Amino acid sequence: MDLNLLVTLETLLVERNVTKAAARLSLSQPAVSAQLNRLRREFDDPLLIPAQRGMTPTVKAMELLDPLRQALDQVRATVASHRNFDPAKANLTFAIACTDYLQAAVVKPLVVELRTRAPGVRVAIRNLDVPQLEAQMARGDVDLALMTPQAASPSLRTRHLFDERYVLIGRRKHPRLRDGITVAEFAELEQVVVSLDGGSFVTPLDSALAAVGHKRNVVLSATSFLFVPEIVSHSDFVALVPEWLVRDSADQLEVMDCPFPVEGFAVGMVWHERNHGHIGQRWIREAVVSLVAHQSSPQARNNPD
Repeated sequence: MDLNLLVTLETLLVERNVTKAAARLSLSQPAVSAQLNRLRREFDDPLLIPAQRGMTPTVKAMELLDPLRQALDQVRATVASHRNFDPAKANLTFAIACTDYLQAAVVKPLVVELRTRAPGVRVAIRNLDVPQLEAQMARGDVDLALMTPQAASPSLRTRHLFDERYVLIGRRKHPRLRDGITVAEFAELEQVVVSLDGGSFVTPLDSALAAVGHKRNVVLSATSFLFVPEIVSHSDFVALVPEWLVRDSADQLEVMDCPFPVEGFAVGMVWHERNHGHIGQRWIREAVVSLVAHQSSPQARNNPD
């Protein structure tokens, strides 16, 4: 089979639109349509069916996507292996979208590291807007998103970074915060919650607590996780926050396990096909992976500096 046909098939499965695929491949629309007809004959399957907007992949087409990507990625890596990317001399602007907590937990140490390893790389931090993310990435407004991978569009690339969990925090020497605290004692404490939309004093956790007969004493609703450790460290408030947010705050906060099971979430990288093969962007994605792996190690947790 002509390798170009497989590249066309991958692009069509990502774009799900002949016109957009043709533009990305720098081919005419009739040429891509002709290649799609050849692919249909080769696989004895329609592969993409016209829909109200664009095209819908068949079951066989979706089964082909992952192995096809893996095979083509190997070819691309082989072709690009002779190129040298020197981060110390690179000039690149990289846009990352994520929540405020991941800005503090991951992007901040990444930027510090880049200043040493790649001083010519500039980083633009953008607010994460999941419904608009695919369009932003297609336009080049966002290069990488740090988020729950399951929330990303299926057409975007993803890579798992770490599994996050919630921990209970309070100020040092809090009079009522101790290991072994019961659910009832926890519910009585004055608490801070985060409402990203603003103003809500109820989270999914409260439904779980209500099911076992408890109601939290929530006295403050914040719109940002970054605000929470600061207010907690100077009051008798407590809060449940993502663990990575307070990894380096042991000198200011008591950090302990929640007294009842709280569901965590996955954090990963998400990026668009248009950036997948860019050697500089590949390097930065690998720098993120390396940074997270280092921070996840027992040595890094014991010696954060």
